Amino acid sequence: MPSQFDHERLNVYQVALDFLVAAEDVVVCFPEGRAYLAEQLRRAATSIVLNIAEGAGEFSKRDKARFYRMALRSATECAAVLDVSKRLHFGQEKQVLAGREMLLRIVAMLVPLVRKMSASGAGSGLGSGTAKRAGKSLT
Repeated sequence: MPSQFDHERLNVYQVALDFLVAAEDVVVCFPEGRAYLAEQLRRAATSIVLNIAEGAGEFSKRDKARFYRMALRSATECAAVLDVSKRLHFGQEKQVLAGREMLLRIVAMLVPLVRKMSASGAGSGLGSGTAKRAGKSLT
């Protein structure tokens, strides 16, 4: 009998759990009146973890890809909240940067998973440079 769930063996799941903790370190620095952003980051960070787990538990590659894409979208949503936090100067710079690094790792791991699970690769919405561009400005 297995001692682990499939998702627990995925490195991306473990990094997503680490990011969930890091996100909590960021939101405690948010000023009063910004609880909506704190909750948005908490929900999106939790969504990354839960969607990876759901994807790993699916049998169909198409369904796996769908959950991994949702996790990917939640990761980019978290990155946007961290950008807002940084721009408005209400997060600790060190925690924001650490969270961003984790998100870049998560995205870099999810993109190949989505591609692998996508039946034909077409229509996945993931251009050939998505993983490479994850950490670079797209100006």
